[in-house]
Amino acid sequence: MTQTVQDPGLPDGVPDEAPDPAPAEGLSATTPTVDATTAPAPGPTDHRPVLVVDFGAQYAQLIARRVREANVYSEIVPHTASVADVLAKDPAAIILSGGPSSVYEAGAPFVDPDLFTAGVPVLGICYGFQAMAKALGGTVAQTGRREYGGTGVEVTAAGTVLEGSPEQQTVWMSHGDAVHAAPEGFDVLATSAGSPVAAFEDRERHLYGVQWHPEVRHSPLGQATLENFLYRGAGLAPDWTAGNVVAEQVERIRAQVGDARVICGLSGGVDSSVAAALVQRAVGDQLTCVFVDHGLLRAGEAEQVEQDFVAATGVQLKVVDAQERFLSALAGVTDPETKRKIIGREFIRVFEDAAREVVAEAGEEGGEVRFLVQGTLYPDVVESGGGEGAANIKSHHNVGGLPDDLQFELVEPLRTLFKDEVRAVGVELGVPDAIVWRQPFPGPGLGIRIIGEVTHDRLEILRAADAIAREELTRAGLDREVWQCPVVLLADVRSVGVQGDGRTYGHPVVLRPVSSEDAMTADWTRVPYEVLATISTRITNEVPEVNRVVLDVTSKPPGTIEWE
Repeated sequence: MTQTVQDPGLPDGVPDEAPDPAPAEGLSATTPTVDATTAPAPGPTDHRPVLVVDFGAQYAQLIARRVREANVYSEIVPHTASVADVLAKDPAAIILSGGPSSVYEAGAPFVDPDLFTAGVPVLGICYGFQAMAKALGGTVAQTGRREYGGTGVEVTAAGTVLEGSPEQQTVWMSHGDAVHAAPEGFDVLATSAGSPVAAFEDRERHLYGVQWHPEVRHSPLGQATLENFLYRGAGLAPDWTAGNVVAEQVERIRAQVGDARVICGLSGGVDSSVAAALVQRAVGDQLTCVFVDHGLLRAGEAEQVEQDFVAATGVQLKVVDAQERFLSALAGVTDPETKRKIIGREFIRVFEDAAREVVAEAGEEGGEVRFLVQGTLYPDVVESGGGEGAANIKSHHNVGGLPDDLQFELVEPLRTLFKDEVRAVGVELGVPDAIVWRQPFPGPGLGIRIIGEVTHDRLEILRAADAIAREELTRAGLDREVWQCPVVLLADVRSVGVQGDGRTYGHPVVLRPVSSEDAMTADWTRVPYEVLATISTRITNEVPEVNRVVLDVTSKPPGTIEWE
């Protein structure tokens, strides 16, 4: 809705959200806290999106996550999108995110007033609240009293979005400006010491706003506020469930594929396995899964694919040994972006060869495989710069790393889902628990967990260290608590050690245990010291080339989960 601004996010001291356990069923990580019985009954739907307009908020994706936890579909769009572009997506509702700017500064992002005349329910949050007020004729100014962190507010009128809220409550604020006067036609719902107008609504036009951040867990009643907007303010039904996602994707896949042949790059991980299961549900034996052993796998990966996934689903599987091909292509390469692009390119080349073999084995002269299934997720798209205004944090091999001369049409049934939502769909499809609850593993494999050149010897070192870490985390019962624990080999770094009364000069490895809901944000997992000690002792005793084990205690942001 105007220019891009730098995003410092919430102020220092605002922690990333503590991860919620992944849901056992449905797409919601929490049960909706608001009675939705007055909402329209769920029925056939194409799930018009709730659009989160990102004004530079570091946690815009968190707002989208909270909407999805209410079983309502959401997407993120940049504030640079025009009103026409936003409305072209046929949104069921719109949420204006927070952001780091002041609405009265020159060049600050603004909201086109035409957005509020389109008849679409809108909720403004923090900066979005102030931008809404200013666009509609309200007054926004500095109060001289900034509010950061836990702040008490007084609810003077519950209205729609604060229905069920106590008169006094604590919310999470992050602002220096405040709304001093609500626009004409709005009712003031709440106030605080630093915010003369902390919440307002125009119920007739379905326009609402709050100064605080309901998306963070530090606003204890924040989810109820969001659900009030969705269910009562926008009249939406909580009908975006795993069952509906499966049904809708099956229909979309059938419509896209028709009677053509399809191959799926199956890694044995959560994403590709669930994508394959969805496509198999849709087109049956038109699908052949291709498992590429690129030499960058962890110990036991190939066996797990055959024993768990294939045994459970009966899918047709073709195994391709491409270890030498990938290692040759990666020889001498140290730049992580280049690694990802090489791996993405070689995957496609292998799939093209496999497709020709599939046709030949089927004895179909002149036939072809037109479609390639990928387990692309929403975080992959966001981090690869997918969409206007998105920064390219790193190219995922299946998004930014694809070659320009791709000969397949892509089938990506998970492209709009976060990881925990993929798990829920996997449960719905009956994918084995050993795969559904498996720690995520990147498509480029151990190639991006070796800092430096990828070689056969370095892969063997890392494979051994990784197997020990996974074994001990499982033994300690931490597989559900630890979202992912990359083990990283600092291949170009050596450190002095002492073993057997002698000097050693070995490699360090890094343990990176993290907890997350969806990989967009993460915090390091507080693994018990005794478990860390056991992992460290075993690695340094059993992997001769490693003489030091270190722990990465960086959250995301600022660090990504993988080192490369």
